[in-house]
Amino acid sequence: MTIAKQSLPTVTYGLKEWQVAVAALEQGETIVLLRKGGLREAKGQFTIAHQHILLYPTYEHQQPHLVKAQYANAIVPVASGWHPETVRLGSWATITDSIQVSEAAPLAALLPFHIWNEAFASERLKWKPSQPIEVLLLRVYRLGQPQIIPYNPVYGGCKSWLDLSEAIAQTDGFASALADSTPVLETADYRDQCAHVLALVQQG
Repeated sequence: MTIAKQSLPTVTYGLKEWQVAVAALEQGETIVLLRKGGLREAKGQFTIAHQHILLYPTYEHQQPHLVKAQYANAIVPVASGWHPETVRLGSWATITDSIQVSEAAPLAALLPFHIWNEAFASERLKWKPSQPIEVLLLRVYRLGQPQIIPYNPVYGGCKSWLDLSEAIAQTDGFASALADSTPVLETADYRDQCAHVLALVQQG
């Protein structure tokens, strides 16, 4: 099922996320991201700046010991400051829900629904403990054709949001790739998973 062209949102901003997490989202293995902001965020805290976003894969801060065993082998640690010469954009997403979690119990309940392990969850809670973890639920769509853009130094650093409008404007097929995108999960399946996650957080 492709997306009707008249219903396509404007998608020009990217959300930076570990490449292993982006791959899991694109494969329908998860709908959940956990965020707490980077050093270059406004006030050092994550905020949802855009609802419709391209998923921008990053490599520098990926750590095999912070993800579940089935994802660890997909991570190849890179040197600090390393970046690829080109970046593959294979999907976009709508952030449909956001829940703030500040305690261990609801976060533990969500463990089966994301790629990270208990160590990651514990570290996130302890880092800036006065700030909650933002649990994002994403409806993901695969682009009809992955788009390859050149890396730009402005994409570096510990920040969540990137303006990719200039880069995608220079690609030949972005508009058609967006128009030909397909949802990773069927609507009913996505809604069921969202309901389950939201219920677990509320119970926790």
